[in-house]
Amino acid sequence: MGYETALILAGWALMAASPGPASLSLAGTAMQGGRGAGLALAAGVLTGSAAWGLAAALGLSAVMMANVWLFEVVRYAGAAYLSFLALKSLRSALSAKGGLAAKVVSGSRARIFRRGLFIHLTNPKAVLAWGSIYAIVLPSGAAPGEVWVWFAMLVGTSASVFLLYSLLFSTRKALQVYTGLRRWFESVFALLFGAAAVKILTAQLT
Repeated sequence: MGYETALILAGWALMAASPGPASLSLAGTAMQGGRGAGLALAAGVLTGSAAWGLAAALGLSAVMMANVWLFEVVRYAGAAYLSFLALKSLRSALSAKGGLAAKVVSGSRARIFRRGLFIHLTNPKAVLAWGSIYAIVLPSGAAPGEVWVWFAMLVGTSASVFLLYSLLFSTRKALQVYTGLRRWFESVFALLFGAAAVKILTAQLT
């Protein structure tokens, strides 16, 4: 792997790990529901990310850009869900007792997986991120093989980040830290979920 490739993958990893709907939900779910729940959510988020990657690779992003109403539907659905999470976190922060409101969902692993998938599929910026990275790393007229090699590397990088989140935040130490600072955590989650919702609503998708 060349220096430039490693640098691009490192940047992609940092973007995946930065505070946002997926990473916040992964942290909350792993702390509240344990490693299994965190891994189920991570699988859902990764599947959603891979779906957008496939869409960009197959040129479906161009179709969506030509039909702005599709982006608008996704935009408002995503913003509404993030606003819901922000309100849950805020209510928990104001409560003297309570669990981690930022947890995506309780119940079966399949349900948690579906919610993780929903989180990523309702983020219209995800397909733009994939389209942008392809534009950066692929030369004009790139062979299909080059596209799929980069797709595999980027998905693998995202999987590593999501797996790390699930394992790290499911540890006893993470739970102890959260228990002592629960209301502060919830306040931060509420702020960041709300900011993400506003960002989606105000983003220029062009």
